[in-house]
Amino acid sequence: MISITMDKKNHLKFWAVLFWLAVWQAASMWIGQEILLVSPAAAIYRLFFLIQEASFWQSVGFSSARILGGFFLALFLGIIAGAAAAKYTVFRQLMAPLVLAMKSTPVASFVILALFWFSASGLSVFISFLIAFPLVYGNTWQSIVLTDQKLLEMGQVFHLSFWKKLRYLYFPQVYPNLYIASALGMGMCWKAGTAAEVIGIADGSIGERLYEAKAYLQMPELFAWTITIILVSVAMERIFLALLRWIDRRNRGGVSS
Repeated sequence: MISITMDKKNHLKFWAVLFWLAVWQAASMWIGQEILLVSPAAAIYRLFFLIQEASFWQSVGFSSARILGGFFLALFLGIIAGAAAAKYTVFRQLMAPLVLAMKSTPVASFVILALFWFSASGLSVFISFLIAFPLVYGNTWQSIVLTDQKLLEMGQVFHLSFWKKLRYLYFPQVYPNLYIASALGMGMCWKAGTAAEVIGIADGSIGERLYEAKAYLQMPELFAWTITIILVSVAMERIFLALLRWIDRRNRGGVSS
């Protein structure tokens, strides 16, 4: 219920979106130079034509597959590593320097180093993983460590199987923090992943289209692709969080039954 309430409080208001669009329009008119700041109308107009091109959807699909691939890989390994860190103190101590490096090192440094190890097309997978893993890992092990010991003792008394303990004891404890980590991680993966594509100039990616728009001073197209990143990122985040809420409702239904 914590995560659902939080999601409702953070729900975008239409009037707030209109307000910032008006501010954007006013700033564009005041500057009066499209090369510095295009109007929202010009950006949306360009986006309208872009979405009619097959290459647009190919670029969106290319970047989405790799950024989401990195995110879900971080989600999977972060949960496993977080569970191991909660159980074994030595493992948590061993992981601490690595996770700190992931959180502290600038994305640009990782991108430049990764270009020696990966092709440009796989760069966004690696960077997205590095961004999301510390969030998932940290929230997972902290949630498990804080699980009520009386509940765990009760599970032992009733001889609950491993899967029942996972479903009825650990998942309700991990879910709220995992929800928050996913909400933060998804957006951060899109920001870092597309930045990696711009630096690596990955063929067929959104980052490449951003780089080309900047190189040829096509400002309406640059803003149109930026709007695309925002819309796709928000849409995928909402879909995944809705899936998490659905899993939580099913799990609580199983508990009550």
